[in-house]
Amino acid sequence: MEGSSGFSLLELFTMGGVFMWPLLFFSIAVIAIALERVIYLGYHNLRLDDLSAKVDEGIRTNNLSATKEYLSTLTKRRMGARVLLALVDRSGLTEGRSFSEHRVEKAVETEALSCINSLENGFNFLTALGSLSPLTGFLGTVSGMIGAFKSIAEATEVNAQIVANGIYEALITTVFGLIIAIIAMIAHSIFSHIVDRFSADVEQCCSTLITEIAIHCENAPTERNEA
Repeated sequence: MEGSSGFSLLELFTMGGVFMWPLLFFSIAVIAIALERVIYLGYHNLRLDDLSAKVDEGIRTNNLSATKEYLSTLTKRRMGARVLLALVDRSGLTEGRSFSEHRVEKAVETEALSCINSLENGFNFLTALGSLSPLTGFLGTVSGMIGAFKSIAEATEVNAQIVANGIYEALITTVFGLIIAIIAMIAHSIFSHIVDRFSADVEQCCSTLITEIAIHCENAPTERNEA
Protein backbone atom coordinates (compact mmCIF):
# COMPACT_ATOMS: atom_id res chain seq x y z
CA MET A 1 0.00 0.00 0.00
CA GLU A 2 1.59 3.26 -1.09
CA GLY A 3 1.19 6.62 0.61
CA SER A 4 0.51 9.83 -1.31
CA SER A 5 4.22 10.72 -1.10
CA GLY A 6 5.31 7.47 -2.72
CA PHE A 7 6.47 5.82 0.49
CA SER A 8 4.93 2.60 1.76
CA LEU A 9 3.56 2.39 5.29
CA LEU A 10 6.53 0.24 6.28
CA GLU A 11 8.96 2.86 4.97
CA LEU A 12 7.12 5.62 6.81
CA PHE A 13 7.17 3.51 9.97
CA THR A 14 10.93 3.03 9.66
CA MET A 15 11.52 6.71 8.94
CA GLY A 16 9.50 7.71 12.03
CA GLY A 17 12.08 6.22 14.36
CA VAL A 18 11.80 4.48 17.71
CA PHE A 19 8.68 6.40 18.78
CA MET A 20 6.67 4.66 16.07
CA TRP A 21 6.69 1.50 18.18
CA PRO A 22 4.60 2.87 21.05
CA LEU A 23 2.34 4.50 18.45
CA LEU A 24 1.91 1.11 16.80
CA PHE A 25 0.93 -0.37 20.17
CA PHE A 26 -1.53 2.49 20.78
CA SER A 27 -3.13 2.01 17.37
CA ILE A 28 -3.61 -1.72 17.95
CA ALA A 29 -5.07 -1.04 21.41
CA VAL A 30 -7.51 1.58 20.08
CA ILE A 31 -8.74 -0.70 17.30
CA ALA A 32 -9.05 -3.68 19.66
CA ILE A 33 -11.01 -1.72 22.28
CA ALA A 34 -13.27 -0.13 19.66
CA LEU A 35 -14.06 -3.49 18.04
CA GLU A 36 -14.71 -5.11 21.42
CA ARG A 37 -17.14 -2.33 22.38
CA VAL A 38 -18.93 -2.56 19.02
CA ILE A 39 -19.42 -6.31 19.52
CA TYR A 40 -20.46 -5.85 23.16
CA LEU A 41 -22.95 -3.08 22.45
CA GLY A 42 -24.30 -4.99 19.47
CA TYR A 43 -24.78 -8.14 21.53
CA HIS A 44 -26.59 -6.35 24.36
CA ASN A 45 -29.79 -4.95 22.93
CA LEU A 46 -30.38 -1.58 24.60
CA ARG A 47 -33.98 -1.11 23.49
CA LEU A 48 -36.44 -0.36 26.27
CA ASP A 49 -39.73 0.49 24.57
CA ASP A 50 -40.91 -3.11 24.12
CA LEU A 51 -39.87 -4.10 27.65
CA SER A 52 -41.53 -1.02 29.13
CA ALA A 53 -44.75 -1.85 27.31
CA LYS A 54 -44.61 -5.40 28.69
CA VAL A 55 -44.20 -4.17 32.27
CA ASP A 56 -46.93 -1.59 31.78
CA GLU A 57 -49.25 -4.34 30.58
CA GLY A 58 -48.38 -6.45 33.62
CA ILE A 59 -49.23 -3.55 35.92
CA ARG A 60 -52.58 -2.86 34.26
CA THR A 61 -53.59 -6.54 34.19
CA ASN A 62 -52.22 -7.17 37.69
CA ASN A 63 -50.04 -9.96 36.31
CA LEU A 64 -46.49 -8.90 37.15
CA SER A 65 -45.53 -12.49 37.95
CA ALA A 66 -45.68 -13.41 34.25
CA THR A 67 -43.85 -10.20 33.42
CA LYS A 68 -41.11 -11.09 35.89
CA GLU A 69 -40.67 -14.51 34.30
CA TYR A 70 -40.53 -12.94 30.84
CA LEU A 71 -37.87 -10.43 31.90
CA SER A 72 -35.82 -13.17 33.57
CA THR A 73 -35.39 -14.93 30.23
CA LEU A 74 -33.92 -11.79 28.63
CA THR A 75 -31.39 -10.62 31.22
CA LYS A 76 -28.43 -12.20 29.41
CA ARG A 77 -28.71 -10.02 26.31
CA ARG A 78 -30.96 -7.16 27.41
CA MET A 79 -29.56 -4.57 29.81
CA GLY A 80 -33.00 -3.00 30.07
CA ALA A 81 -34.47 -6.33 31.17
CA ARG A 82 -32.06 -6.41 34.11
CA VAL A 83 -33.12 -2.94 35.25
CA LEU A 84 -36.84 -3.54 34.83
CA LEU A 85 -36.57 -6.92 36.53
CA ALA A 86 -35.08 -5.17 39.55
CA LEU A 87 -37.98 -2.72 39.42
CA VAL A 88 -40.63 -5.45 39.28
CA ASP A 89 -38.89 -7.61 41.88
CA ARG A 90 -38.44 -4.78 44.40
CA SER A 91 -41.96 -3.47 43.92
CA GLY A 92 -43.15 -6.34 46.10
CA LEU A 93 -46.33 -6.84 44.10
CA THR A 94 -45.39 -10.35 42.96
CA GLU A 95 -44.92 -11.48 46.60
CA GLY A 96 -47.76 -9.48 48.10
CA ARG A 97 -45.41 -7.14 49.98
CA SER A 98 -46.14 -3.45 50.51
CA PHE A 99 -44.89 -1.06 47.86
CA SER A 100 -42.01 1.26 48.79
CA GLU A 101 -41.11 3.83 46.18
CA HIS A 102 -37.75 4.57 47.81
CA ARG A 103 -36.82 0.89 47.86
CA VAL A 104 -37.70 0.45 44.18
CA GLU A 105 -35.82 3.60 43.13
CA LYS A 106 -32.72 2.45 45.02
CA ALA A 107 -32.82 -1.00 43.43
CA VAL A 108 -33.29 0.46 39.95
CA GLU A 109 -30.48 2.96 40.48
CA THR A 110 -28.09 0.25 41.65
CA GLU A 111 -28.87 -2.09 38.75
CA ALA A 112 -28.76 0.71 36.19
CA LEU A 113 -25.37 1.85 37.49
CA SER A 114 -24.05 -1.71 37.20
CA CYS A 115 -25.27 -1.94 33.60
CA ILE A 116 -23.81 1.45 32.66
CA ASN A 117 -20.45 0.54 34.19
CA SER A 118 -20.41 -2.61 32.06
CA LEU A 119 -21.27 -0.61 28.94
CA GLU A 120 -18.56 1.97 29.68
CA ASN A 121 -15.84 -0.61 30.23
CA GLY A 122 -12.80 0.47 28.20
CA PHE A 123 -13.89 4.09 27.75
CA ASN A 124 -11.14 5.34 30.07
CA PHE A 125 -8.54 3.54 27.97
CA LEU A 126 -9.84 5.23 24.81
CA THR A 127 -9.58 8.62 26.52
CA ALA A 128 -6.06 7.87 27.76
CA LEU A 129 -4.90 6.63 24.37
CA GLY A 130 -6.49 9.66 22.71
CA SER A 131 -4.34 11.87 24.93
CA LEU A 132 -1.12 9.84 24.91
CA SER A 133 -0.93 9.29 21.15
CA PRO A 134 -0.45 12.93 20.06
CA LEU A 135 1.89 13.56 22.99
CA THR A 136 4.01 10.59 21.95
CA GLY A 137 3.90 11.86 18.37
CA PHE A 138 5.07 15.30 19.46
CA LEU A 139 7.84 13.72 21.51
CA GLY A 140 8.98 11.83 18.42
CA THR A 141 8.90 15.07 16.44
CA VAL A 142 11.02 16.89 19.02
CA SER A 143 13.47 14.00 19.07
CA GLY A 144 13.62 14.06 15.27
CA MET A 145 14.18 17.81 15.23
CA ILE A 146 17.05 17.41 17.67
CA GLY A 147 18.58 14.90 15.28
CA ALA A 148 18.00 17.24 12.33
CA PHE A 149 19.73 20.17 14.02
CA LYS A 150 22.55 17.89 15.07
CA SER A 151 23.03 16.93 11.42
CA ILE A 152 23.07 20.61 10.50
CA ALA A 153 25.67 21.33 13.16
CA GLU A 154 27.89 18.49 11.95
CA ALA A 155 27.52 19.32 8.24
CA THR A 156 30.30 21.29 6.56
CA GLU A 157 27.83 22.76 4.11
CA VAL A 158 24.24 23.45 5.10
CA ASN A 159 21.58 23.16 2.41
CA ALA A 160 17.79 23.04 2.33
CA GLN A 161 17.71 19.30 1.68
CA ILE A 162 19.37 18.48 5.01
CA VAL A 163 16.85 20.58 6.91
CA ALA A 164 13.83 19.42 4.89
CA ASN A 165 14.59 15.73 5.21
CA GLY A 166 15.10 15.98 8.96
CA ILE A 167 11.87 17.89 9.51
CA TYR A 168 9.96 15.57 7.16
CA GLU A 169 11.00 12.50 9.10
CA ALA A 170 10.35 14.19 12.45
CA LEU A 171 6.75 15.12 11.59
CA ILE A 172 5.78 11.54 10.69
CA THR A 173 5.26 10.62 14.35
CA THR A 174 3.02 13.66 14.87
CA VAL A 175 0.81 12.67 11.95
CA PHE A 176 0.43 9.08 13.15
CA GLY A 177 -0.19 10.23 16.73
CA LEU A 178 -2.93 12.63 15.66
CA ILE A 179 -4.60 10.00 13.47
CA ILE A 180 -4.71 7.54 16.37
CA ALA A 181 -6.08 10.24 18.70
CA ILE A 182 -8.80 11.21 16.24
CA ILE A 183 -9.94 7.59 15.86
CA ALA A 184 -9.92 7.08 19.64
CA MET A 185 -11.93 10.23 20.36
CA ILE A 186 -14.48 9.54 17.61
CA ALA A 187 -15.03 6.03 18.96
CA HIS A 188 -15.31 7.35 22.51
CA SER A 189 -17.84 10.01 21.48
CA ILE A 190 -20.05 7.54 19.60
CA PHE A 191 -20.01 4.97 22.41
CA SER A 192 -20.65 7.63 25.07
CA HIS A 193 -23.64 8.91 23.12
CA ILE A 194 -25.12 5.40 22.97
CA VAL A 195 -24.65 4.84 26.71
CA ASP A 196 -25.98 8.31 27.61
CA ARG A 197 -29.09 7.69 25.53
CA PHE A 198 -29.63 4.34 27.25
CA SER A 199 -29.20 6.00 30.65
CA ALA A 200 -31.74 8.69 29.80
CA ASP A 201 -34.21 6.09 28.50
CA VAL A 202 -33.84 4.02 31.67
CA GLU A 203 -34.43 7.05 33.89
CA GLN A 204 -37.52 8.13 31.98
CA CYS A 205 -38.94 4.62 31.64
CA CYS A 206 -38.45 3.65 35.27
CA SER A 207 -39.82 6.94 36.55
CA THR A 208 -43.00 6.40 34.53
CA LEU A 209 -43.41 2.78 35.63
CA ILE A 210 -42.78 3.54 39.31
CA THR A 211 -45.48 6.20 39.16
CA GLU A 212 -47.89 3.74 37.53
CA ILE A 213 -47.17 1.12 40.19
CA ALA A 214 -47.78 3.68 42.92
CA ILE A 215 -51.10 4.67 41.37
CA HIS A 216 -52.03 0.99 40.97
CA CYS A 217 -51.29 0.32 44.65
CA GLU A 218 -53.37 3.32 45.71
CA ASN A 219 -56.34 2.19 43.61
CA ALA A 220 -56.11 -1.48 44.56
CA PRO A 221 -57.77 -1.17 48.01
CA THR A 222 -60.58 0.90 46.52
CA GLU A 223 -61.18 -1.69 43.83
CA ARG A 224 -61.30 -4.49 46.40
CA ASN A 225 -63.75 -2.56 48.57
CA GLU A 226 -66.02 -1.92 45.63
CA ALA A 227 -65.91 -5.61 44.75
